[in-house]
Amino acid sequence: MLTISLMRHAKSDWVDPELGDFERPLAPRGVKAAPLIDAFMQEHDIHPDLILCSTAKRTMDTLNLLKKTFETSPEVVFEDKLYMASAREMLNIATTVSDTCRHVLLIAHNPGLHILALALAEIGQSDPYLQLINKYPTAALTVLDFDVDKWSKITTGQGRLRHFVTPKSLAG
Repeated sequence: MLTISLMRHAKSDWVDPELGDFERPLAPRGVKAAPLIDAFMQEHDIHPDLILCSTAKRTMDTLNLLKKTFETSPEVVFEDKLYMASAREMLNIATTVSDTCRHVLLIAHNPGLHILALALAEIGQSDPYLQLINKYPTAALTVLDFDVDKWSKITTGQGRLRHFVTPKSLAG
């Protein structure tokens, strides 16, 4: 079994109009949200072997708030191509991972991340699936399991949706 976790960066700050999109840091709300997802990951034993992270400042800041409590030290690869990548581009990156890796976490951006999550998930009527359809807010996390042994065999519509959570759903 292989697992892909997809996380959108936490809420970014638009205060400084001089900063370009790529350089925007996290907003105070984002700094509070990412640790909620981190705690959820720890509570549910979500421990990736590999993290593929966009090189935008807000995604790297999000990662820094997550990896404080990782029990293992997953390999981290900063991938320029994940910045504003399409769903197809993200899937192409994920499916070239070494088959020795069993769980990949992608930290990236919308709209590609939301489209990818919808494309990979089996169509269903569960609450998490119905929430996933509606929107993919900042710091949202999707965890999908695939009954395959090679990343190249991952195809659309075959991911079993284990979790879809948002900071708002975790904050009560």
